[in-house]
Amino acid sequence: MKTKQVLSTMKIISWIIFIGLCIKLGAILISSAISLLVTEEASKNLYLGLDLSNLYNFSIRYYIMLLSLIVFILAFKAYMFYLIIRIFSKIDFDKPFTPVVASLISNISYVSLWIGLLAYFASRYSKWLVKKGVVFELDFGSSEFLFMAGIIFIIALIFKRGIEIQSENELTV
Repeated sequence: MKTKQVLSTMKIISWIIFIGLCIKLGAILISSAISLLVTEEASKNLYLGLDLSNLYNFSIRYYIMLLSLIVFILAFKAYMFYLIIRIFSKIDFDKPFTPVVASLISNISYVSLWIGLLAYFASRYSKWLVKKGVVFELDFGSSEFLFMAGIIFIIALIFKRGIEIQSENELTV
């Protein structure tokens, strides 16, 4: 396949993932609000079978804390894909090394780092709640996001070096 076909396919996939994450985030927010404000029965099926009713019955404060972590992780994931979509709209393949694209790549690495840190904290919090016997263990994939943050940060540094080389080449021509 040609490079432009692959990139256009990746752009479409990024949009699909972004929309899916936004829908998931909205569903969690709405079902959480219903479980807190209307009926606690909604805590039995928050989204795709996520049952936190034991936690809700144990402590509403712990319930809100875990829901907040889930919401923030989903929001950061959606924001990360928004940044990816912006890269696709800003990049010029004749001169790909631009400060705007480098900044977006750096921002993606920082967002990925925040996702990894929040996911690590949420996983530890979930394990602590398991010891209390109120919730099942949830895996948020913290190590994957931390590793991805490191790789994307290195790519951002390479991109910044590419900007320097590209500007040097423009000055010599």
